[in-house]
Amino acid sequence: MADDPSLPGGVVSRLCRSIRARIAAGQLAPGDALPSSRALAAEWGISRTTVTAAYDQLIAEGYLEARQGARTRVAPGLGTAARPAPAPAAEPAPTRLSVYAQRLAGFAAPPPATALLADFRYGDLAAADFPLAAWRRALDAALRPAGPRLHYDDPAGSPELRAALQDYLWRARGLRCAAEQIVVVNGSQQGLDLCARLLLDPGDTVVMEEPGYVLAREAFLAVGARLCPVPVDAEGLLTDALPAARLAYTTPSHQFPLGGVLPAGRRQALLGWAAREAAYVIEDDYDGEYRFGIAPIPPLQAMDAAGRVIHLGTLSKTLSPTLRLGYLVLPPGLAPLFARAKRLADRHAPLLEQQALAGLLRSGAHARHVRRLRRRHGERRAALLAALRAQLGDEASVAGAEAGLHLVLWLRRLPAAREAGFIAAAQAAGLGLHPVGPLYAGTAGRPDQAGLVMGYAGMTVPDILAGVALLRRVLERFLAGAEAG
Repeated sequence: MADDPSLPGGVVSRLCRSIRARIAAGQLAPGDALPSSRALAAEWGISRTTVTAAYDQLIAEGYLEARQGARTRVAPGLGTAARPAPAPAAEPAPTRLSVYAQRLAGFAAPPPATALLADFRYGDLAAADFPLAAWRRALDAALRPAGPRLHYDDPAGSPELRAALQDYLWRARGLRCAAEQIVVVNGSQQGLDLCARLLLDPGDTVVMEEPGYVLAREAFLAVGARLCPVPVDAEGLLTDALPAARLAYTTPSHQFPLGGVLPAGRRQALLGWAAREAAYVIEDDYDGEYRFGIAPIPPLQAMDAAGRVIHLGTLSKTLSPTLRLGYLVLPPGLAPLFARAKRLADRHAPLLEQQALAGLLRSGAHARHVRRLRRRHGERRAALLAALRAQLGDEASVAGAEAGLHLVLWLRRLPAAREAGFIAAAQAAGLGLHPVGPLYAGTAGRPDQAGLVMGYAGMTVPDILAGVALLRRVLERFLAGAEAG
C-alpha cells in the first residue's frame, strides 16, 4: 500500500517534491508528458501504486493534468514562474580560500563565446576535417574485446596507446623513448599543470618566452612560481644569457606566437644551461606536424643526453581539441611520479578514447589523416596569405607563417595602445580577432604596432577570404574614426 503523501519522509512525498522541482526549474515545461507509471516505477525502484498516488496528488494540486487514454502531462501555465522566487539570502561570510585559489581568482576569465561572421581564433579545427569514419571504426574495434568487468586502468595510460605513441614519435618526430616514459594526459594543459605542481615550489623561478603561451604562464603562477620573461627573436628564444631557474618553458619547433624555429646552436645552449642549473626544460611541441616549405624539425628531446627535457605533445591539432588527449615524454626517473600525480587528479584519461587512438595510430589511419590535413591547411594558409596581400598590402606584415596553424599579422598604422579598441570594434562587426598584446607578460620588447594572432585551421577558404575583406573594412573605419577624433 502507498504511503501517506502528508508524511514528509514518505516515497510519495519525495517523488512529488522531485517533480515539482523539475517543473519549477523549467526541466519539465507546460504540456510535457511525464513517464508512464510503469517506467517511473522501474526508474525509482518503487511500485506503480506509489507512482500513481504521487501523480494523483500533483493532479489535485494543479501541477499535472490527466486525460482519458493519454499520458499525464504538466498543466498549462506552469514552469519557472510557477513557484515564487526565494528571497535573496543574506550575504555569506567571506570564504577562506587557499593561496592557490586566491591566485586563480586573479586571472582573467575567458571571454564568452559569441556567434561571429568569421573567427580567426587559434586552436580551432574544422569539424569537416575530423576523420569520422576512421574514428568510428576505431571506437567499434575498441569496444569489441571488452572483458567481463569494467575497471580503472593504468594512470600513465593504456599500454597499447603508449606503445603506439612510442612508435609514432619515432616515425613522425624522430624521438626515441621507451613506452614507460610516456604518460597520457587530458590535453597538454593537464601536462603543464602536472609539471607546475611536481617541479616547482613557491618562489621558484621559471624561464618563459616573451611573448608566450598565457595558459602556461598561469599554470606556473598558480603554484606561486616567479616568472622570468626572456625575449625571443625571429629564431625563437634568446639563450645567450639565461638566468638561474628551476624550469624553462619553450616552444622550439614553432615559437608561440611569433613562429621562430630554434636553431641547433641555441638548442645546445639551452640544454647546456639545463645541465648546469639542474633545471628541467618543458618542450611544448603543440603543432610540430605542420611545416610548409621547410623540413620537419627534430624535437629538442632528441638532442638531450642528460635527461633534462620533458616533451609535451597533443592530439588537439591533428584530431580534435574536444578529445582532450595529450602526452608527456618524461625522463625515466620522473615518469612514475607523474603517473601517481595523474592518478590523484583523475585516475586516468578515458580508456575507450585511448584504445581508439591506439588503433588509429597502429593502422596508419592517423598518418594518412595528417597528410590530408597538411594539404588542406596548406591551401588555407595560401588563401590567407594571398588575401592579406591583396586587401592590406603594405599596411601589414606577416610573421611565423612557415609552420604551424597560425600566423602573426602586424598592423603598421595601428599603434599597440589602440589594439584593444580595434579588437572590440571588430567583435561588434562580427569578426573574431585575437591580439598579440596579452601574450606579453610586460611591455619590454613589445612592438609599437598592434598585432593579431590569426588561426586558419578551423575555417573554409571562402570564410578566410570574407574574413580578411571584413578585416580591411573594419580597420579602415577604425583608423578613419581615430583620425577624425
